[in-house]
Amino acid sequence: MDVDIKLFIFNMVVFFLIYFFGILLNLIVITVICLDPYLHTPMYLFLCSLSIIDMCYLTVIVPKLLYILLSGNNTISFSQCFIQIYFYFLSGTTEVIVICVMAYDRYVAICYPLYYHCILNKKICTILIMVIWISGFLNSSLFTSSILKMVFCFSFTIHQFFCDVKALINISCGGTEMFYIVMYIQCLVFGVIPFVCNLMSYVQIIRVILRIKSKDGRSKALSTCSSHLTAMVIYYGSGTAVYMIPPSNPYELLEQVLTLLYTIVVPSSNPLIYSLRNKDVKNALWNLLP
Repeated sequence: MDVDIKLFIFNMVVFFLIYFFGILLNLIVITVICLDPYLHTPMYLFLCSLSIIDMCYLTVIVPKLLYILLSGNNTISFSQCFIQIYFYFLSGTTEVIVICVMAYDRYVAICYPLYYHCILNKKICTILIMVIWISGFLNSSLFTSSILKMVFCFSFTIHQFFCDVKALINISCGGTEMFYIVMYIQCLVFGVIPFVCNLMSYVQIIRVILRIKSKDGRSKALSTCSSHLTAMVIYYGSGTAVYMIPPSNPYELLEQVLTLLYTIVVPSSNPLIYSLRNKDVKNALWNLLP
């Protein structure tokens, strides 16, 4: 069999399996949390929201990628491109805010355990979920509108496996003033501020954990935060690296690998990192099985 055909089959199988298991695992998490009353708590509500967002992330990117691999047609119309960008930024914005809210949830649970259900009551959690999705839609609409004002007059070849903003900037030759203003505001509001809030939460959490005298208590507290911290570092690290890599051919492969990491691998693995390692979720899953 020709090497190119083998590589094509390998890529198709890998991306299909990642997408299939990513959607399946996230659906399992959503189903278990919805059906088990014991898991109707703020932490699992946010985990359920994260699974919905991750399913959106995967569906925005992977089906089009599979179509490109299967058909060999790697062209995309401007309307398809902007639709993909809109839902990509919707997923990205909501994911960043959910990660920040989850860090706050762990901060309250560990630093103020007696007031946890007062601070994060049902009303507050409902408001937070509404704010997460409304912010996502508004930010994505604003960002996509700024991209629509850009002028493209160079090569229309995008060196990426989906309509990425960085790739569009590389082929634009004007009308980017509004885009850069929106981008800088977005980087501050949905990048720097949430990241600093996450760090502040975990600094306080670590300080409290170090004061716990019981070894089992420290271990339990660390286990509740390690998953979130791991996923957060991978997501922020790979996402930041992609946009800091200079737009040149030697770095093109590295950029695509890092983009795959935070747009496909992370949303697929979040259920394993966050939920399916969790003792309560595993017990609830076993109880639901016949």
